[in-house]
Amino acid sequence: MSGNREKKKRRLRGEALTVLPLYVFTLLFVLGPIVYMIVLSFLTRAETWGVLPEFTLQNYKNIAEPVYLETFWESIKLALTSTVLVILIGYPFGYFMAKLTAKWKKRTMMLLMIPFWTSSLIRLYGWIIIFRAGGILDKLLMALHVTEKSVKILYTYPAVVVGMVYALLPFMIFAVYSSAEKLDFSLVEAARDLGASPMKAFLTVSLKLTLPGLLSGVVLTFVPSMGLFFIADILGGNKVVLVGNLIQEQLMKTHNWPFAAALSVALLALTSLFMFLYRKLSGVKDLEGLV
Repeated sequence: MSGNREKKKRRLRGEALTVLPLYVFTLLFVLGPIVYMIVLSFLTRAETWGVLPEFTLQNYKNIAEPVYLETFWESIKLALTSTVLVILIGYPFGYFMAKLTAKWKKRTMMLLMIPFWTSSLIRLYGWIIIFRAGGILDKLLMALHVTEKSVKILYTYPAVVVGMVYALLPFMIFAVYSSAEKLDFSLVEAARDLGASPMKAFLTVSLKLTLPGLLSGVVLTFVPSMGLFFIADILGGNKVVLVGNLIQEQLMKTHNWPFAAALSVALLALTSLFMFLYRKLSGVKDLEGLV
């Protein structure tokens, strides 16, 4: 008996040592920065550089100013627009991708993953070549006699939306695919045999069973789209300001670190709210599609 207990203790010690690096990494690089950011958000900005160790709530009060609330609202509207477009494109793509043969699933997944091998900045600069005056899109529209003059798309709101959809679409596709691949399509056929119309069978069977993947894709799309400031910078030309742009400006230009931290905490709280709603609506704890 004592030998078995000793073996059990050694096994538990071995398991503890195995997961110890993970806990250390989480404490140092995840929990540590979050705690630092929260503490910094309650400190006072120094007159020239840095912060003063003086507790204040002024940083959070400043967020309630109309100009910053407007930035949050514009970010939410852009996130909603991008998410709706990503759903309309990504959900059918991921759903029908799950119905392909194993050979074509691999090929399609490879095509979706290839763009990730290139820097997102380089890919976004490619959209500048397409959207600029006299660019590829301009020449195509004029060749088709759709327009007679150059269309000013670059550095506009639609250009930023296209950039957001392009950057975030794969996350929706993979999330829906991960959920749809587990779907037993014989259930859809059974619903059709019992007299359900194609739309009713989709709504009552397919959509319901793939809802966790859809909601996961919404979270993976909506939350990042509020903070991808580099897309707004490159394709919006500083005409579209997101919360991410505001945080970057407070950090790099005005050096108001406490206020930037307060904005980050507010964005983190909003993210946590969406994660809570996702878990409540889907009934699952983990995001799907993280493959």
